[in-house]
Amino acid sequence: MSWFSSLFGSKSKEQEPTTFTLRQGKSVPVDDAFRAWTSGDLPKMIKAVSIKTNLIDRHFLLQSIVDATYKLRKEGEYRKLCVEYAEIHLREFSDIAPALKEDMNGKLPRITTFQNYATVLAEDEEYDRAISVCEKAIEYGLHDNTKSGFEGRIARIKKKATKAHHFACRL
Repeated sequence: MSWFSSLFGSKSKEQEPTTFTLRQGKSVPVDDAFRAWTSGDLPKMIKAVSIKTNLIDRHFLLQSIVDATYKLRKEGEYRKLCVEYAEIHLREFSDIAPALKEDMNGKLPRITTFQNYATVLAEDEEYDRAISVCEKAIEYGLHDNTKSGFEGRIARIKKKATKAHHFACRL
């Protein structure tokens, strides 16, 4: 060890500077779940799902996985992952929502998992489940950033279901 490093210590190559983020008004060190969802790296995000983290980063991790797999949903494996992680996200959302709302100054942000999951379910002709997802979004006071909101989405799903039913009856 050189005399300089013996006086001042040596910085290990493995040490990373501690990074902080604000969560519910407090500065907290980021964890691997935060790093995963901000990386946009799908395998890294999926691996990070098992990491215990705060509810805010849990939400963004799950939503990021759903967003990434939704974009690739035409490929069967990604469609399955989209459904799997959307279901996890919605199942946990009742715990996540209060913390997220508090962290976002009293208003929930746009939660894309609801609209993405409803779309996948409708594409899979699971119309009742798709409608149920939209109704749950309405209960939380969410909007999908379309002109007609989740209410309009429900109407379109019902119309599609009616067409599918009439087509099936003709066969």
